Amino acid sequence: MTLLEECFAANRRWAETTAAEDPDFFKRLESLQSPELLWIGCSDSRLPPNEIIGRAPGELFVHRNVGNLVEHTDVNCLSVLQYAVDVLKVRHVIVCGHYGCGGVRAAMSSQPLGLIDNWLRHIRDVHLWNREELAAIADPDARANRLAELNVEAQVANVCHTTIIQDAWQRGQKVTVHGWIYALRDGLLRDLDLAIESAEQIPPEYRLVY
Repeated sequence: MTLLEECFAANRRWAETTAAEDPDFFKRLESLQSPELLWIGCSDSRLPPNEIIGRAPGELFVHRNVGNLVEHTDVNCLSVLQYAVDVLKVRHVIVCGHYGCGGVRAAMSSQPLGLIDNWLRHIRDVHLWNREELAAIADPDARANRLAELNVEAQVANVCHTTIIQDAWQRGQKVTVHGWIYALRDGLLRDLDLAIESAEQIPPEYRLVY
């Protein structure tokens, strides 16, 4: 059996087992999705968002890319954010990075990698903005982990600076943006204490005047 055949076989087993345990599972899933959480995370294959936080299918809306970036020219990410906030009415947007991130490590290196170098430049910008703090960290692993945290902080800010989030706040919609980080070594999440729930919490230069 090939790898792809194994995938289909595993899918059939999962569907049969799920239907046997809960006959209405797929009927409920087909009719409605009502997640309260949007997860913006890294594409790393070691981070399955639903499993990490114990959410069933339909309970977590997800966007993933290399380095968990939120960029104002990324229509893909912004479309997910807009749909989650305006249509699904999620109450929490979680930007989740992780320690040992390959994208972060690559952004700290000068080795050319091809097209992805253009994407990683956003993390290199975060590195530049915080170069004095990072240069003071002697251990390269600790330095990379700190950059991963700083990158989450920058992406939380980018989410909050969008018209999508600020429009939601303006109309009185309850939505909070959080920054979390995940440790591969023990499977645990850490809250970076970056919960932003109103325009008053962001710099005035980024606030929209309605």
